[in-house]
Amino acid sequence: MIEIIGRGSPYLFIAFAVKHDRLRPSSKLEYDVSCPTNTLERRPPKRFGSVFPPVTLCSAMTAYPPISEQLDDLEAAREEGRRKMDWAAQHMPIMEAVGDEFDANQPFEGERIAMAMHVEAKTAILVETLADGGAEVAVTGCNPLSTHDDVSAALDTHENITSYAKRGVDDDEYYEAIEAVIDLEPTVTVDDGMDLVAAIHEDYPELIDGIVGGAEETTTGVHRLRAMDDDGALEYPVFAVNDTPMKRLFDNVHGTGESSLASIAMTTNLSWAGKNVVVAGYGYCGKGVAKKAAGQNANVIVTEVEPRRALEAHMEGYEVMPMADAAEVGDVFLTTTGNRDVVVREHFQSMKDGVLLANAGHFDIEIDLDALDDLAVDRYEARDGVEAYEMEDGRRLNVIAEGRLVNLAAPVSLGHPVEVMDQSFGIQAVCVREMLENADEYDAGVHDVPDELDKEIAEIKLEAEGVDFDSLTDTQREYMGSWDHGT
Repeated sequence: MIEIIGRGSPYLFIAFAVKHDRLRPSSKLEYDVSCPTNTLERRPPKRFGSVFPPVTLCSAMTAYPPISEQLDDLEAAREEGRRKMDWAAQHMPIMEAVGDEFDANQPFEGERIAMAMHVEAKTAILVETLADGGAEVAVTGCNPLSTHDDVSAALDTHENITSYAKRGVDDDEYYEAIEAVIDLEPTVTVDDGMDLVAAIHEDYPELIDGIVGGAEETTTGVHRLRAMDDDGALEYPVFAVNDTPMKRLFDNVHGTGESSLASIAMTTNLSWAGKNVVVAGYGYCGKGVAKKAAGQNANVIVTEVEPRRALEAHMEGYEVMPMADAAEVGDVFLTTTGNRDVVVREHFQSMKDGVLLANAGHFDIEIDLDALDDLAVDRYEARDGVEAYEMEDGRRLNVIAEGRLVNLAAPVSLGHPVEVMDQSFGIQAVCVREMLENADEYDAGVHDVPDELDKEIAEIKLEAEGVDFDSLTDTQREYMGSWDHGT
């Protein structure tokens, strides 16, 4: 007999209970469900076996199924996903070192970690590392097109992990999966874009008191968090992982630059050499894209709204101009701003035939596709992952990956290089450890990653690469900390 008495998802609780052998057919589960109306009787999904009687639950609760219930050839998917993960793990020495520590010390025993991430092979190593450190983990995607279903299925076999991530979901399914993750009633959140944090604050504020803290890895997510914090609306502490040097100097610059250009080249089978590549935004991601495009013999044009960044791009030797002017000469447009309406109707009207439009920002709001669709007299798939919009005068403007994050959403995309994400996920992992070990030191709001954590990850990477480096002498250290040494 199972009694469900309270709030939460009985399906999810039963899932973790079964995985940990904590529930037997005769168990009594007191799990506070208050549902005065709209109840219905359902049997637990087949993956939990047939030993459980029907349970009564609220129709408002999520019954969104994990990935293992959504795939036809599950075993083949799991095998392929594990193969991808094994390859990634071979090239992630930071995660190996951090994982060994977590496995030995079990710092997350009893913790529940909710994650919304790009669920692919490299991310999976982070998810498993947290689970192997003792946590119960529920994970879903943070972009409808970035999940690798086979990797998600492989993750779902882990006894401490339930994965809801699936590629190609619609908006309703996307948020249902986030709600399924939230049903874990997390003590920690690990987010990529802040949709998870936002959903908790907007729809499940009663869970906030039980959340110790979180970590956010993206530029877009940190912008949203800081705005939320400025409004006094962020009610638990979150590390701004994106802003730490080990993330932005490598992931944003080298990761975004290399993976975005590689994804576009493989999707279109076109060369960069000689093309006018318009990079919208010259933050760390834009710098990476511009540098890598110039390295492949493209002519780089930068558009910016911040005068110091515009000057920096100019001093680096790039052409700098307004988007209205760049629209007339560009062959490829790649947005990296994290802001909306960067490429809009007036720009489409002056673009050349055959241009490529792609976005390297987190959300699909930088290119105004509604305006482009309104201008088009025809729209068709020109190539797998490329949608052609034909204008009335015959010009064709080609949008890659539906204007979503091109290095993950294009059909052939694999995301950032493994070595780069090893660093970023190493930071994420030690941030979770820090938040739990020193929770009393962090009030609600956005927090910079402690510098010693950043250095810890850098030192692991240098050791793995066989790179030695100098240290300050005592005299130098004293000098740098003193104010009374003059000329």
